[in-house]
Amino acid sequence: MKKFKASFAAELPRINAALAAAVAELPAPARPIARHILDAGGKRLRPFLTLLFARLFDAAEADRHRLAITLEMLHAATLLHDDVLDNALLRRGKPAAHTVFDVPAVILGGDALLSHANAIVASFGDTRMTRCFSEAISSTTAGEILEIAARGRTGISRQEYENMVRGKTAWLIRAACEMGALAAGASKAGVQAAAVYGENLGMAFQLVDDALDFAPEEITGKPTGGDVREGKFTPPLRLYRQSLADKERAAFDAAFARGFMTENEAAAIARRIRQAGYDAQTRAEAQHFLHTALAALRGMPDTDTLSLLRDLCVYARDRGQ
Repeated sequence: MKKFKASFAAELPRINAALAAAVAELPAPARPIARHILDAGGKRLRPFLTLLFARLFDAAEADRHRLAITLEMLHAATLLHDDVLDNALLRRGKPAAHTVFDVPAVILGGDALLSHANAIVASFGDTRMTRCFSEAISSTTAGEILEIAARGRTGISRQEYENMVRGKTAWLIRAACEMGALAAGASKAGVQAAAVYGENLGMAFQLVDDALDFAPEEITGKPTGGDVREGKFTPPLRLYRQSLADKERAAFDAAFARGFMTENEAAAIARRIRQAGYDAQTRAEAQHFLHTALAALRGMPDTDTLSLLRDLCVYARDRGQ
């Protein structure tokens, strides 16, 4: 993991420089909004994955940073729009963009980020990459719609949950991997392997995020139990709800549907989830997706880049522990 973290850290300055250059190309009114959301931080995992898959399939290792940032720009645009929809006051501990700029400007700023990312992809002249990026937009939008429709509901099935996560989280990671493989001229089988790896890594990341939502604030830096207060019915909450007696379950369902959970109530539920090990069970479910991601790498050249992709699965599994 030391090698993985060092490699990731070495790429961040070039990734951030490419993002800054792209933002400077936006229309002037959109630049402060774009800088605000991008300066709020983020793992930059998607650009790193694009770079890794480009290197895995391309011995020449051409500079792919401008392409790699496009999915990060798409992601930033969705965050701007999400915070408006949720009326969120903070984003990664900083004021949400719509509390600093007016709401119409933030929505249009997100649109500018998205359209410029699309233009960057199109400039590479490969219709397969353009299609990949368009599918990422469509799938992310569908996932967000499903999440909004599911809010406050305890009756969503596990399949509905996975469809939502596949759209709102996993597809962007899938597209980042696929884009790198396409840029490197990988075979059809290689591109498909990159897509399978990315989608399953994304599913695992979300499951671990769902588990970490109930970790103490001193571990994550975020108030514990945010999902229960926001009406997001995640796997740890499903397990918790199943453990309740009928009367308790009915009371939970009513409070969850109305969004009346207080911070103290959410913290109490989080403690019970940790004590019962429902967060650990959710992490164990992520392992199934990580096995599939690792299986997609079989037959690839045994290089340092392949080792980093394997290490990334360990990182995804062990975050917050």
